[in-house]
Amino acid sequence: MIASMTNIVKRYGSNTALDHMNMTIVKGEVLGLLGPNGAGKSTAIRVLTGLTGTDAGEAQLFGKKVKGHALDLKKRIGVVPQDLALYETLPAQDNLAYFGKLYGVTGVALKERVGEVLEILGLAEVAKKAPKKFSGGMKRRLNIGCAVMHKPELLILDEPTVGIDPQSRNHILDFIEEMARQGTTVLYTSHYMEEVARLCSRILIMDGGRVIAEGSVEEITRSVLFEETLALEVKDPSAVLLENIKHIQGVVSCEAAGQKITVVSTAGAANMHRILEVAMPNIILGVTAQRPTLEDAFLALTGKTLRDGGDA
Repeated sequence: MIASMTNIVKRYGSNTALDHMNMTIVKGEVLGLLGPNGAGKSTAIRVLTGLTGTDAGEAQLFGKKVKGHALDLKKRIGVVPQDLALYETLPAQDNLAYFGKLYGVTGVALKERVGEVLEILGLAEVAKKAPKKFSGGMKRRLNIGCAVMHKPELLILDEPTVGIDPQSRNHILDFIEEMARQGTTVLYTSHYMEEVARLCSRILIMDGGRVIAEGSVEEITRSVLFEETLALEVKDPSAVLLENIKHIQGVVSCEAAGQKITVVSTAGAANMHRILEVAMPNIILGVTAQRPTLEDAFLALTGKTLRDGGDA
């Protein structure tokens, strides 16, 4: 196990940011940490990295308590914060070299690592240019590069793709996947569900300062009961057909728009076969069963959007 948080409580005055928070990070995994703003994600990261203390509970990294060993443990992790941490007037390669030296990378190894990171993040052509001239996406990529110069065992990324262009986002996601293939453990927070679904082998959903659901995308979506939606395209969506479908057990609603009929049934109704049987004489042109998404599950569990106000 790479990291753990056990019954962590963290208060800021009368506000409880973490309420008996429990979390584990397993070696080699890409763990997604989701939650509406104000759920406690960033506070959890600060506790795990030793940047803030706790009121109760224990955080561990690499088998050691964070409290009392934070400086040594920080040498083995890389952190990409929401806010950029760069020297705007230093060339990109010098930014990378500076942060590499802070972590003890020197000499030939430093030079090779700078070139490697620039190449994989698509910044080799601007190696000698200062970040103040970069786009937001290029700055984000360089920021990530600074955090991985020492090849950390654990890489923590706190919303690294906010407000950037699609090309930079794809570079970043490709880079994270490559880091994971090389054995780096990753903790990833994002407001973009498609990123989490693409990258993460396991997901934790936080709300109110604690974990309320965990598992793979499939496990989380299965854990929440949703109404089931079936879209039919038929040659003749007659009023008689609609009435016949409405009378099938479990059907909540049945509406037509042109040749398309949308049928909503209660969760677990298992009535698709019967619906198709009733519709068959009208010549079915197409059938689509709409499956719940990770975002559907998130909203069902938290009752909030990812962009509610408050601290993350």
